[in-house]
Amino acid sequence: MTLLQKRRIALGSLFFIAGLCFASWASRIPDIQVKFNLSEAQLGTLLLGLPIGSLVALPLAGWAVHRFGSRKVILASAAGYMTFLPLIGFSDSIFMLIPVIVIFGMIGNMMNISLNTQALALEDSYGRSILASFHGLWSLAGFTGAGIGAGMIYFNILPRIHYLFIAFIVASTILSAKSFLINESKAGGGGGLVLRKPDDLLLRIGLIAFLGMLAEGCMFDWSGVFFKKVVEIEPGLVALGYVSFMGAMASGRFLTDRIINKIGRIKMLQFSGALIFVGLLLSVLLPLPVTATIGFLMVGFGVAAIIPIAYSTAGRSKLYSPGVALAMVSTISFFGFLLGPPLIGYIAELFELKVSFTLVAITGLGIAILSSVRLEVFK
Repeated sequence: MTLLQKRRIALGSLFFIAGLCFASWASRIPDIQVKFNLSEAQLGTLLLGLPIGSLVALPLAGWAVHRFGSRKVILASAAGYMTFLPLIGFSDSIFMLIPVIVIFGMIGNMMNISLNTQALALEDSYGRSILASFHGLWSLAGFTGAGIGAGMIYFNILPRIHYLFIAFIVASTILSAKSFLINESKAGGGGGLVLRKPDDLLLRIGLIAFLGMLAEGCMFDWSGVFFKKVVEIEPGLVALGYVSFMGAMASGRFLTDRIINKIGRIKMLQFSGALIFVGLLLSVLLPLPVTATIGFLMVGFGVAAIIPIAYSTAGRSKLYSPGVALAMVSTISFFGFLLGPPLIGYIAELFELKVSFTLVAITGLGIAILSSVRLEVFK
């Protein structure tokens, strides 16, 4: 096994534990709600701590990666995950839990930016696209974390013990992987806190990522509702839409690199946007179990490539260092992930859910258009 292959496996394992930590926390949210006797509204308020922490970390992450290098930030944030995940389980009051969750959200985004910066450095060494496969491992970890969580719940194991078990996996992975991480040289371009206007490239790719994340966030939160209320599928199959979308997105990320290396990033973005647009229109116009499932599979494959391509393109900015460029694009796209799900609800309240999903379909058309006009921006 070559050194490059060892580096890729090591970095992939760190992407996996990042997804595992997040999924492990999410799998026990119902237990957290019961433990603190929270209403749905109170739980929703508590869950805001995660995106708030993520948002706070975005400008800091680019600066930290530029200042200290992605390797140090990866190891520090992984150690933070190892520490703060169990602290969620050991929190005995809501006043302790809230800051822990905010910091947990900050750690997640610090790790996100630093892992992707490291992946870009490794991608340069390979000389071909490999970033999407790392995102595929993050998605795969989501399924694994949910499965472990379901097992822990089945055997009545407390969240704190569950989280300590995950922390042990994180610690073991850090020790195995740290010697293979790249000590990348400080990149050219601007560093500093990400509180400035992006250039044309970052603005364009940020808007594409915004639309992709808006569609992704809507599919995460509303797939089950769509299948229940629009497709009117039998109760036992309500989760089919979500599983179809998630499965296609996860598997699509393992195929994306191979396709990109054959047809290029721009054509892949155009194809992805078309898949999102056609898949959602098919589901809206023919809301039958078979056609809606096919449509959601198309959307999952379409969404799979958007963020890996956006990050890979942003990391090659000539004006900013990779960490800062990634943080800028993440900041823009993050608002899509936050705004999308509530927007669906508001539009559905005024009209109906079919109208909401039709508007989400237009995001795919927007991605295709933005990746087809003024292509000189991407050069």
